[in-house]
Amino acid sequence: MSVSESARRWIGLIALALGVALIVVDTTIVNVITPSVIDDLGINSSQAQWIQESYAIVFAALLLVSGRIADLRGARTVFVAGVVIFGVTSLLAGLAPNGEILILARFLQGIGAAAMLPTSLALLNHMFTGPARGQAFAVWGSTIGAATALGPVLGGWLSENASWRWAFGINIPLAILVLVIAVVFLGQPKRSRGSVDGVSAVLSVLGLGLLAFGLVEGRVYGWVMSEEAFTIFGATWDSGLSPAFVALLLSVVLLTIFVRRQVVISRGGSKHQPLMDVKLFSIASFRNGNIATLIIGLGEFGIIAVLPLWLQFTLNYTPLEAGATLVPIAVGSFVASGISFPLSARVSPLALVRTGLILEVVGLAGLGLVAALTDANWWFIAMVLFFYGIGVGFATSQVTNVVLADVPEGDGGQSSGIQSTFRQLGSALGIAALTTVFFSSLGSTLHSKLTDAGLPDGDATQLSDAVTNSAGAAIGPLASRPETAFVADAAHEAMTQAIAFGSYLAAGFLVLGVIATLLIPSKKNNLDTPSAVVLTDAR
Repeated sequence: MSVSESARRWIGLIALALGVALIVVDTTIVNVITPSVIDDLGINSSQAQWIQESYAIVFAALLLVSGRIADLRGARTVFVAGVVIFGVTSLLAGLAPNGEILILARFLQGIGAAAMLPTSLALLNHMFTGPARGQAFAVWGSTIGAATALGPVLGGWLSENASWRWAFGINIPLAILVLVIAVVFLGQPKRSRGSVDGVSAVLSVLGLGLLAFGLVEGRVYGWVMSEEAFTIFGATWDSGLSPAFVALLLSVVLLTIFVRRQVVISRGGSKHQPLMDVKLFSIASFRNGNIATLIIGLGEFGIIAVLPLWLQFTLNYTPLEAGATLVPIAVGSFVASGISFPLSARVSPLALVRTGLILEVVGLAGLGLVAALTDANWWFIAMVLFFYGIGVGFATSQVTNVVLADVPEGDGGQSSGIQSTFRQLGSALGIAALTTVFFSSLGSTLHSKLTDAGLPDGDATQLSDAVTNSAGAAIGPLASRPETAFVADAAHEAMTQAIAFGSYLAAGFLVLGVIATLLIPSKKNNLDTPSAVVLTDAR
């Protein structure tokens, strides 16, 4: 391989990393800018919820389909199309005159994101082999960790110093840059022959979309019975079973039918071609690596969904300061990327995954201990988040390297779509679990403290519900009034206990992730061989 070819690959990696950064930032930045959007556009709470969540739901729903299309039409072609869609819809979001247009733009952004994530993996796996592949995945994974942490601080700064519209506007020049680099420097992996099975596509999109909706919205609308009115297209659902519960039930049915259809098609029992070739799961590293990915997702990013609440409403940080406190995660992720370069030639990707997970466990357990302090110092918080970020940089990147290492090139898009789906669903499960535990712990602990202080049960319930339903925002007004200052003090203690418990729970999930990696086969030659196995021989 000539120097110019090597340079083209590394320049092409810039497009892949920046593309992933765009779609990850847009997952986290909207949570911070939502109050500004509500004030500017005058939208209601239901619309605000859809602006936040529609992107993630469509994103998760389309990953399998986009991965299969990438194998048929070319990963580079689908990636470029995704960048164009993402850039155009970002412009639409930034110029949205009302909530309805902004929600539409967010739905369409999810389509672009679903086209970009799995194809970035397929392209990366095609472009690099041997130690260079580990280095490239280190850059890709560190970008995810850094973008996850930078989204809130960027959103906070834009809300305070510019306009929420720039949270989408900044995507446009970056999308143009990604597009130019991709067209000039990215190659096209080998394409597969065939077509997309329409029935399988519908089953997967509906099943994964409903599953994502149920996991994302369960805490809001109730896990079993309706706790809040659900409004869509002018219709309201406000009694009986929760829409999230119904969505989860339907997703189980649809995904069961989907899997059975894929098994039949993969065995040659149909004229159609599988959307998810189950023979891929005969590859031990792919099968067990995806199981580990799902479990790791449970603990990896859920804490970031609730940590800013504790920083703002217990430690009295501004939104910008709370976002800035997450920056050490990004710094740690980039440090991990730098360390991975010299290590990739001597240490296996699997070893780096385990090292990263152990560092994440240390960081999260440390966060729980720091939170328990009566006066949590910013430097202590930054230190434990830095170690957590290093762990994310190692684990997030290299687990993908492990999962895709033995997949044939012709199935790169499909396998990347499957791996991305496992990652997204693990993350959705983790966020659902962590937020539910956090708010349940906050509500029950605060209620107990208030009743112990002598308040009647009804008053204690009303106050604890007010704090929980506002995600902690009610603490400030309570603290400002002398007669309810003791309630705010109790809420501070309850929220601190909740964040500590959530940190320990996330650490526990990641311990299970370390155990799950023991199922992944270690290969002495995995640093030197490209992915060129045949499915029928990969066991």
